[in-house]
Amino acid sequence: MELRELRAFVAVAEEGGMSAAARRLHISQPALSQTVNALERRLGVKLLVRSSTGVSPTEAGVTLLGEARALLARHDRLLRAMGRYSGETGGVLRLGIPLELPSDLLGPPLERLALACPETRVQALHLSTAAQQAALQAGELDVALLRERPPGREFDAMLVVRERLGVLLSADQAAELRGPDGIHLEALAGLTWVSFPRSASPAWFDELTAILRSHGLDLGPPAPEGQALIAEVKLAAVSAGQSFALAPPHWSQPLPENVSWSPLVGHPLVRRTWAVWPAASRRRDVGVFVSGFAEPDAV
Repeated sequence: MELRELRAFVAVAEEGGMSAAARRLHISQPALSQTVNALERRLGVKLLVRSSTGVSPTEAGVTLLGEARALLARHDRLLRAMGRYSGETGGVLRLGIPLELPSDLLGPPLERLALACPETRVQALHLSTAAQQAALQAGELDVALLRERPPGREFDAMLVVRERLGVLLSADQAAELRGPDGIHLEALAGLTWVSFPRSASPAWFDELTAILRSHGLDLGPPAPEGQALIAEVKLAAVSAGQSFALAPPHWSQPLPENVSWSPLVGHPLVRRTWAVWPAASRRRDVGVFVSGFAEPDAV
């Protein structure tokens, strides 16, 4: 058995579904299914019962779950202990990620890392851009995925994805406003923007609001500080019919029937994400991970 197979199985068993486990591990759902199927073939037993409502472990799966948790915990303790003696890798690569990210973005760099540095475990933390920058400064993150590139020479950065944002509206409003190429940004005038707190990513917030105002939109009161703009908040506000929210085309959150996503004509809003790491870092696993990102195309 491989440790990555055990981690995949534990994630599926704990999350109760393939899609949730794939998001937790930041890999594609087909790749996760193949990994779990390979583990079942390797052991010669059925580990999971799959149904329309999710998955649950079989009797053999319950046994493996307990043993796998213990083994993985012991392995992680060993890596942390050995990491103190080696500068090549740190045992744990602490990765900061924003709340929204293309589901397939992390697959290639994580797979490359697993092949080249199997001793490195990735610890992913969901944090805002501002919180990630603070954690980088404090030495609490090894790599961060930020909505804005930090200035100066303290950190190296690489652009990893460009996302053409579209708009979430109630289905009725979308049908009324949408043309053959999408919705014009200025057509959203009169609706309330479901925004995020400026403190979460000041430079990106300022860029975004400047474009919205240039198209005649009244942005209304700012979002409360410290309140993360999670998918459930967006959908609840938009479904009421008086608001709009921004989202990329391949948003991982399922949309209810009364909410619709539409492209914006001319793609005026492009969200960029950079991989950022300390310029002084000499860790091989950080270099391997970052090199796994492809040249970004607009998505």
